[in-house]
Amino acid sequence: MRTALVIGTGLIGTSAALALASRGVVVHLADHDPEQARTAAALGAGTDEAPDGPVDLAIVAAPPALVAGVLADAMRRGVARGYLDVASVKGGPRRELEALGLDLSSYIGSHPMSGREKSGPLAATGDLFEGRPWVLTPTRDTDTEVLNLALELVSHCRAVPVVMDADAHDRAVALVSHMPHLVSSMVAARLENAEEAAVRLCGQGIRDVTRIAASDPRMWIDILSANPGPVADLLTDVAGDLEETVRALRALQSADDSKRREGAGGIEDVLRRGNAGQVRVPGKHGSAPRVYEVVAVLIDDQPGQLARIFADAGMAGVNIEDVRIEHATGQQAGLVQLMVEPKSVPVLTSALRERGWAIRQ
Repeated sequence: MRTALVIGTGLIGTSAALALASRGVVVHLADHDPEQARTAAALGAGTDEAPDGPVDLAIVAAPPALVAGVLADAMRRGVARGYLDVASVKGGPRRELEALGLDLSSYIGSHPMSGREKSGPLAATGDLFEGRPWVLTPTRDTDTEVLNLALELVSHCRAVPVVMDADAHDRAVALVSHMPHLVSSMVAARLENAEEAAVRLCGQGIRDVTRIAASDPRMWIDILSANPGPVADLLTDVAGDLEETVRALRALQSADDSKRREGAGGIEDVLRRGNAGQVRVPGKHGSAPRVYEVVAVLIDDQPGQLARIFADAGMAGVNIEDVRIEHATGQQAGLVQLMVEPKSVPVLTSALRERGWAIRQ
């Protein structure tokens, strides 16, 4: 791939453009808002000047509701040898293109499974997709050349290609992305009018659950409008679990021992099913989940503290597999939770203590 045209210079489009440009691809940028394209160009994502002729690959990074129309316009103008979109739903745009009677041999659907809570070109980074799955949904008519262009794009972005059927993809993202986002928003909404004293007690658990609720509602209306059926089906199942859980909690309030036991059993059931589902979430680098142990270290909220901990762990020959930070309420301090292999716990604990760190047991 020598040339590309990115149509839509928001977070995803600009991030892909930055990755391509850094690898020597000549990238042209277009957007319904010329100022946004100029911003992306100023960031080094390419040029906002139109290409002289057809490019190798056109990448459409428009909202799901607009993808088919933008693709159809680009295909009719013949702006590229191959066409690809990065919308978060795949079945709908494909069917719209089919209904328009377009030749789909030059088209392939795709969805990079990466993003941020922020949007727009200023939020873009060239490494946004690194190590992340990038779903490709070729049609029966997709040319091999176009599939190869898509695979080259994924490679340039250092993502991991995953080939799926379009409708299977939409059901999958409803489960792992769209439904969880709505549930996160519903939990976060409980905080809107909560008493300040209660909100001040927020810890890492509520932060984890509500993090994605900070995303742009307008963007998510577009996404959910394009995939409402599978998401509604999943939420129906969640609603059933909620009803059973509420019933079990009410039973725990009963003075009747048998009802309390029944209620405890219902709560245990949902918690155990949650355990069983959580262990299926892929671990580091997409591998099977692994069990790590935590070394908790108290730190002051000052520049360089995290760098010191990582450096000290490196000197001890211990690899930090993951890290979490829990900030203390009302204090300039926090608790850093270092996830390491179980065999590394004694080594790391001893090394950090020798270097003056306070270890929380």
